[in-house]
Amino acid sequence: MRSLPAADPGVPDARSPVRYLRWVIRMQGGPMALGIVYAILWWLAMALVPYAMGKGIDAITARDVSSLTTWGGVVLALGIAQAVTGVLRHRMAVYNWLAAAYRTVQVTARQSTRLGATLPKRMSTGEVVSVGNSDIAHIGNAVDIMLRGSGAIVAIAVVTVILMSSSPPLGLTVLVGLPLMAVAVAPLLRPLHRRQNAHRDLQGDLSTRAADIVTGLRVLRGIGGERVFADRYGAESQRVRHAGVRVAAVESLLEGAQVLLPGLLVTGVTWLGATFAMRGEISAGQLVAFYGYAAFLIAPVRTLTEAADKLTKGHVAARRVVRILALRPEVEGGTGRSEGGLLRDVASGVAVRPGVLTAVAAAVPEEAATIADRLGRYSEGDVDFGDVALETLPISEVRRRVLVADNDAKLFAGVLREELDVTGRATAEELGHALRAACAEDIVEALPGGLDGRVAEAGREFSGGQQQRLRLARALTLDPEVLILIEPTSAVDAHSEARIADRLAKARAGKTTLVCTTSPLVLDRTDHVIYVEGGVVRAEGTHRELLAAHPGYTAVVTRGETS
Repeated sequence: MRSLPAADPGVPDARSPVRYLRWVIRMQGGPMALGIVYAILWWLAMALVPYAMGKGIDAITARDVSSLTTWGGVVLALGIAQAVTGVLRHRMAVYNWLAAAYRTVQVTARQSTRLGATLPKRMSTGEVVSVGNSDIAHIGNAVDIMLRGSGAIVAIAVVTVILMSSSPPLGLTVLVGLPLMAVAVAPLLRPLHRRQNAHRDLQGDLSTRAADIVTGLRVLRGIGGERVFADRYGAESQRVRHAGVRVAAVESLLEGAQVLLPGLLVTGVTWLGATFAMRGEISAGQLVAFYGYAAFLIAPVRTLTEAADKLTKGHVAARRVVRILALRPEVEGGTGRSEGGLLRDVASGVAVRPGVLTAVAAAVPEEAATIADRLGRYSEGDVDFGDVALETLPISEVRRRVLVADNDAKLFAGVLREELDVTGRATAEELGHALRAACAEDIVEALPGGLDGRVAEAGREFSGGQQQRLRLARALTLDPEVLILIEPTSAVDAHSEARIADRLAKARAGKTTLVCTTSPLVLDRTDHVIYVEGGVVRAEGTHRELLAAHPGYTAVVTRGETS
């Protein structure tokens, strides 16, 4: 099997499901064309067998040994051709299926990365997960069926021409019967499309529910809500099942039509052929050939009916993909450049001085997080980076130079070393310093295999405090130009918090760092503290200066110590 193509540059401009499917086909045009050629040859090899067999039977009737040998050889050659082209066709079908399916994975993963924080705000987790669970298979099936479907159309056309040249009435029977079958099947496609859409929506909702339950399972158990949510999940699962049954009801009619309608056509052609043979209008070999044609036509006709079904499902799946591709990031960058310097949020007045460990203590913690999002360009805002507006810089450059690390960041399954050193460029010494600064050395020592040990999905084997310390170590390992930490010690004990505060100050000495926190242990170890109330700066100074001079700050810090 040939290797699959590398990721395609950019995200396709797909405004409709049909355009997206056309894009997929265009991106693999060569393999598609080759697969169609193999499919046509495969179908033709099967379609010509009845013709050759009819000639052979006529040769037996005429006792013509030479002709019998010739047509016997033709049947053998057609059998060999059918076997060879069948293997090649299937090979290309699998290739095109995989290429279409995983190209869809590539573009949706790339779009998800491009959207970043925008994606979970605009689309549920289940909707995105369902693309990888089921939609890629339907898109692959839609591309695959185009190969066999194209060959089936050619085969039907060839058989019709042969029938017309041998017996116009039989040829007309096939020529009229095929469109009638298509017309009979067409009314089933609209309700099938509608029910598949509804089923797919419910599947996405159920996947979202499952993700929410798994994420909050520990909390649900703690408050005794596990049974309640399990019952809700069961009820939604039943709705999905009922929707699936409704889809299956239409699909069963479609499957039945694939057997009944071609069967009626075969019966009609065979009856007419037998009548003509009894009248002497056609030979015995032609009668056998006509029966073979009629029996053969069942396969390509069923393929066309199957194509209608799979293309419908592919259209539904492509619509989901297009919904993701149509989203645009909430923030986008420009093409400017910045030499760095003071990072200032104009709306709040928060200014992060270069080379200084700064803290923001907000009366409402959400205000500090909002400011951090603007400083990190995760939301729109008037922010200056040096003498340049942050919005004029490319998003990739902002992400490289300014890192916002919050407690929503995830640990992924894999080797711990790779989890902490996401770029793969940190030395063992740098990684060790980051772990020590985050007080995470004991976590590594306790993990079987140490840094080479494996982390489970979402780091579930670690406690909340351990996960927080590992996330801090990961941020410190990256060592960005500007590091913004949101409540980095909220889940650790006071002793560990004091050590982290001391080591963080040393690890980021001379580097631009902002810590959003109300912890007095951390605030006392920063160079500069900014107090925010009502979304704007109310006071600045050291922690002890603000304690002495600003009652509002004192009240917030006191609450923060016990929260």
